[in-house]
Amino acid sequence: MRVTPSVTLNAPSNKQTQIIAIYGKGGIGKSFTLANLSYMMAQQGKKVLLLGCDPKSDTATLLFSGRTIPTILGISSEKKKAGERVGISDICFKRDGVFAMELGGPDVGRGCGGRGIIHGFELLEELGFHNWNFDYVLLDFLGDVVCGGFGLPIARDLCQKVIVVGSNDLQSLYVANNVCSAVEYFRRLGGNVGVAGMVINKDDGTGEAQAFAGAVGIPVLATIPAHEEIRRKSANYEIIARPDGPWGPLFAQLADNVAAAPPIHPHPLSHEALLGLFKGDAIGRHVVLEPARPEDMCDLSAAAKPSLEVIYDDA
Repeated sequence: MRVTPSVTLNAPSNKQTQIIAIYGKGGIGKSFTLANLSYMMAQQGKKVLLLGCDPKSDTATLLFSGRTIPTILGISSEKKKAGERVGISDICFKRDGVFAMELGGPDVGRGCGGRGIIHGFELLEELGFHNWNFDYVLLDFLGDVVCGGFGLPIARDLCQKVIVVGSNDLQSLYVANNVCSAVEYFRRLGGNVGVAGMVINKDDGTGEAQAFAGAVGIPVLATIPAHEEIRRKSANYEIIARPDGPWGPLFAQLADNVAAAPPIHPHPLSHEALLGLFKGDAIGRHVVLEPARPEDMCDLSAAAKPSLEVIYDDA
């Protein structure tokens, strides 16, 4: 069975564009990783589009030193009210060779973020996405939101490969494992997207993320240490992937690895196997599940209520 997309973003016809979707748990450092990766790629002479697909609309914030940019959905709404069409200059901004856009999303409780993503991609196609001449298009997606819009690149072959960002904690690896499971599910339905590898962020040397990558059969593309300078500069919205800086070689290697990594068929773990990557005292594996009983749900000391059953004497 082949999944037929209702949104078809064809790759540019005059060069082979690598469209890569980056997934990870919220707050794990996807935006930090992507801003620096896209910046390094541009310094290497590549034409890069950074496309934020997180409703928080903060993917490009670090790239622009803390400034936010107008979102595609926000501008689209304003233009629609005014009876005008959205133009490239309304939604796309650039810095040091990196082009950036933010899809945006609804306010809390006022719409579906996944549906907003689908609408945003439809608008990009209307603006001529298939004619854009990029070497790389990097898509930033939340991995711990499971509705259809956030799975769009995997479900509808809108990218060639996926990269997961995680660290040495159960929550982020749980999300990474779910992404691998989604890739596997849609491959069984005829999809072509694979997992190129994993970026380990805030690495403290405990090794769980490395073990996870080995267990599911994907390479580690880069290991970004839990370093105070990185934390401080990221908090101050500073790019650290400058070729002449101390972290330049790390991101240059990451850029090379991302470019060369093929889409791989991962082997997602069962939940018990995922827990097995951690020490028992770290994740509560020693806890025994005790089933609840019906009598646990009410106060047994309460007076018994009379039965409503009608009993007839023998005739």
